[in-house]
Amino acid sequence: MEGQLALAMFLAVCCALLLGFPVALTLGGTALGFASLGILLGHFDPDYLTALTGRIFGTMGNETLVAVPLFILMGVILERAKIAEDLLSHMAGLFGARPGGLGVAVVVVGALLAASTGIVGATVITMGVLALPTMLRAGYHPQLATGTICATGTLGQIIPPSIALVLLGDIMSAAYQQAQLRMNIINTQTVSVGDLFVGAMVPGCLLVAFYLVYLLVRATLQPASAPPAEVDRAKTGAAIAAVMPPLGLIGLVLGSILLGAATPTEAAGVGAVGALALAVSRGALTLASLYDISRSTLYTTSMVFLILIGAAVFSLVFRGFGGDLLIESFFQELGGGPHTALLVVMLVMFLLGFILDFIEITFVVVPVVGPILLAMGFDPIWLGVMIAVNLQTSFLTPPFGFALFYLRGVAPESVSTRDIYAGVLPFVAMQLLLLVVMWWWPNLVLWLPQLLGR
Repeated sequence: MEGQLALAMFLAVCCALLLGFPVALTLGGTALGFASLGILLGHFDPDYLTALTGRIFGTMGNETLVAVPLFILMGVILERAKIAEDLLSHMAGLFGARPGGLGVAVVVVGALLAASTGIVGATVITMGVLALPTMLRAGYHPQLATGTICATGTLGQIIPPSIALVLLGDIMSAAYQQAQLRMNIINTQTVSVGDLFVGAMVPGCLLVAFYLVYLLVRATLQPASAPPAEVDRAKTGAAIAAVMPPLGLIGLVLGSILLGAATPTEAAGVGAVGALALAVSRGALTLASLYDISRSTLYTTSMVFLILIGAAVFSLVFRGFGGDLLIESFFQELGGGPHTALLVVMLVMFLLGFILDFIEITFVVVPVVGPILLAMGFDPIWLGVMIAVNLQTSFLTPPFGFALFYLRGVAPESVSTRDIYAGVLPFVAMQLLLLVVMWWWPNLVLWLPQLLGR
């Protein structure tokens, strides 16, 4: 009976999220409702709820998660400082006069924004407002233009410093500790957010290369879909001057993490200060804009941490019903070994991405299946990056891909929703290709962490 209640609770959460209820309140409220029902039926031990305050205070006092508001602040400042506008105008001037050049400029700028802000919505909206009209006027096929912008915007999910990797790293750390306890191993070493940052560097760069190759091949085979654009040629010196400030900030933040000179939390603080200095140097920081930046950061941070608290309640009640044991027994009965179990989990996550957001999947699914998969012997860094790339597709898969919604909100009426949906399909295929490459060649993820002694 307990297992049936656990599955019913999971399905109830998914249904409530589909109906549009707030994520945090849905996770916590549904869990407490089913806990009350379980207590009345005699199938849930109320002593489990005594651990609730400890979990909430543990979440709020988690030093790793301090990086979340700092990275959010850094991203919001850079968005308000109009960095993207300068980058796009200069990159378009360098590449736009060539077939597929505007698309290349969008990908390059998107990759730089991903490595400096990590905020998907801001990148997609900014690129949609700035780049989409230019691409359409140049004669780009609407599907190619919209697909490029949506896919480029999601690079912030996998290229550090990614807020998704920060949240996933904290969950994977807890899952790794649980997996060690399952195997009766006492290990003081854990997987950290910095480990995931390092592991995601090469796959993130490879995904950017996939996008660039696709655009150039498409422009060669179908010149009419990505023609040269009439743009003012940018001077190389001016382009370098526009690129250097964000590159310097990226190097400061990621370099300190990669070299072990700073933790992700410390690097996030440095990045936020650096972003403030950059905004001041550009004259983009006034009292009014500072108020707006603070308000936006506070809103996003509050939303993330409220979801974290709701997820803590959900996972506690789910384990109280024995849901984790039920899933573990399912994998044991499945047969086929660890890779079959991983294939099933990855397939389920990909399908859930059609209807749920990456945050919902991260906090509902990963805490349950993570310890089980890690106990099967998978490397925690490799598994974390695999999950991150898989969850990246949730922004692009219709009907509820958030990148699609963001672009639909700023795209002109001449661009149909069908164009946007169809345009992202090749890029989803490239993300899945990256998953396959990482599966067959784990060193793509593990080489850099091993080189740096992670």
